[in-house]
Amino acid sequence: MDRLPELSSLSHAEKDTLIHALWAQVQALTARVAELEAKLSVPPKTPDNSSMPPSQGKKASRSDQPARSGPRQGSLGRKGGGRRLCEAPDETVIARPCCCAQCAAPLTETDLTLAARFDKIDLPKVVPVVTRVEHYAGHCRGCGATTLAPLPEGLEPGTPFSLNIVALAIYLRFVHHVSYRRLTRLMLDLFGLAISEGALDAALRRAKPGFDAETAAILARLRRSRVVGSDETGVRVDGRTGWNWVFQNAEVVIHVIRQSRGAGVVREVMGGHRPAIWVSDLYSAQRGHAAAWQICLAHQLRDCRYAIEAGDTVFAPRMKALLLRAVVLARRHRSLAESTRRQYRCRLERDLDAIMALTPAHRHGQRLRKRYGLLREHLFTFLDHPEVSADNNSSERDLRHTATYRKVTGGFRSTWGADLFAAVQSVIGTAARRGIDAYQAIRATLQGQSVLAPG
Repeated sequence: MDRLPELSSLSHAEKDTLIHALWAQVQALTARVAELEAKLSVPPKTPDNSSMPPSQGKKASRSDQPARSGPRQGSLGRKGGGRRLCEAPDETVIARPCCCAQCAAPLTETDLTLAARFDKIDLPKVVPVVTRVEHYAGHCRGCGATTLAPLPEGLEPGTPFSLNIVALAIYLRFVHHVSYRRLTRLMLDLFGLAISEGALDAALRRAKPGFDAETAAILARLRRSRVVGSDETGVRVDGRTGWNWVFQNAEVVIHVIRQSRGAGVVREVMGGHRPAIWVSDLYSAQRGHAAAWQICLAHQLRDCRYAIEAGDTVFAPRMKALLLRAVVLARRHRSLAESTRRQYRCRLERDLDAIMALTPAHRHGQRLRKRYGLLREHLFTFLDHPEVSADNNSSERDLRHTATYRKVTGGFRSTWGADLFAAVQSVIGTAARRGIDAYQAIRATLQGQSVLAPG
């Protein structure tokens, strides 16, 4: 209603209708004001009380942080750095005085004692090693055939850049997120190697089939797994929003980048395989893919903390204490006997019954009570399966490289670049579970060697 009509011209029935309409508007506006006031009174979302990533949280000023007490971390209370001496130094320099600095009297071997022993470390100058290949062909006078001389492995015609250079480029690009432009400058400044952005792009394209083949082998291993943890994070591919999904367990890691955040991605990756246990957060697309489900207790603890900060004093504090007990159990449940784990679960379930009997008045407490009324059977699954963790931190750790890459580079310019990134991260993550560092894993894949252990 833009303006009030002339009241003297209205009948009693029309005035009653107008009063009822205005009253309905007042009621709606009052409810809206109460809703906005409630939002103003709730605490802000932070990485400590929600699923907000740490990078989006507000960092405290140095003056607001507590003063450091005691020795610095890593010093162990000792004076000096405490670096261990190299067991096999490349060179040893022995400095012995030959005479006294005061009276110039000669010093013998028996007068000497070792005052100090320390290492000085340096890096050698690295320059490209160029191998000129002269490939001869022989022409037979008898039959007229032409015979080419065999070439040593790694000296075939084609790209002038060796496997080690390509491995280093992929390592710097996908592990340390160095852009093409900075990578060409780095190669020139540190190694004296002139390589263009186009040559780097071509080298990465040639390497992609090898990583795709290794990723296919890793995926086949994942599709035989009993336990799978999963998570996803946003990426930008060719100017559009996409999602980097990760599927992992103690043996393998698979990254895929898709435009969808739906459950169809999970079905595509799993290829019909249904594991025994799925570990994830509460996102709907992560549900229903296994016989049993362990929801991430770390996420639940943050949600309980937010409800407490928002004002719930009935349900959330008790639920948080119960979840903390479960997290403490999760740190040692692998070493417990089955009967002991069963007893602990019975205790947790009994205490959960008491908490669910509470009737919180605060809306955030009511929200959590409703949630756990539906999901309580998935809170303590880890106690029935020793190999299952109580949180999804492993999946989140595997996605950290993606978040860093997104912040540094802004995203992927092409679909093939995103797919190569996912394949490299799958190989690196799988290799790390076998004690193989990232560079060695990349180099082995380029050589056609698998990072997978037999099995």
